[in-house]
Amino acid sequence: MADDHQKGHRERLKARFRKGGLSALADYELLELQLMTAIPRRDVKPLAKKLIQIFGSYAEVISAEPERLANVSGVGENVITILKLAEATAQKLAEGAVLEKPVLNNWQALLDYCSAQIAYKKKEQFRVLFLDRRNRLIADEKMQEGTIDHTPVYPREIIKKALELGSSAIILVHNHPSGNPTPSRDDIEMTKQINEIGKQLGVILHDHLIISKGGHSSFKSMNLL
Repeated sequence: MADDHQKGHRERLKARFRKGGLSALADYELLELQLMTAIPRRDVKPLAKKLIQIFGSYAEVISAEPERLANVSGVGENVITILKLAEATAQKLAEGAVLEKPVLNNWQALLDYCSAQIAYKKKEQFRVLFLDRRNRLIADEKMQEGTIDHTPVYPREIIKKALELGSSAIILVHNHPSGNPTPSRDDIEMTKQINEIGKQLGVILHDHLIISKGGHSSFKSMNLL
């Protein structure tokens, strides 16, 4: 009887998703749908709710490091695989909207892409988007990864990489795990150095974006470039 009830609940949840899409489900219900695949014969609603409670949101659950997920009771390899697949799918969809396209013409797609990549990372990551002469994205390189609040950046290495790739313009991107996207003094100084070196060698710095789960900031919009 319990199995029939659980089966009925799962079918109703699937039907609601098919009819109404993402907006028809709460975060924990979307997570529950995915967990059904990993754990086919158990009520996964309690686990879905527990994961949301621990990590804060659906996005934070699928973006969590596998080691942190594994510490949650009830989360095994199958669950971790399903959650990381969801994260990779989101990143792939966002990538498709910007890769080899003129990114300056669709700024929101670029922000969505950057957020999908690094907004929920627990360590600072410094990435560079390399553009061609038509401002199409030709490469996204993770240049450095640091601690929770610091990433060492080497301006000359960035410009050297641009020249190697034949890139005529770049966009700097890094995350603030604290959730506050406000630039630090070091961020501002480092950006100035990269901008100056780039000008000398014919590489344009279009912007520096700071991404966090609390939003983003743009050096261009803040008149810091």
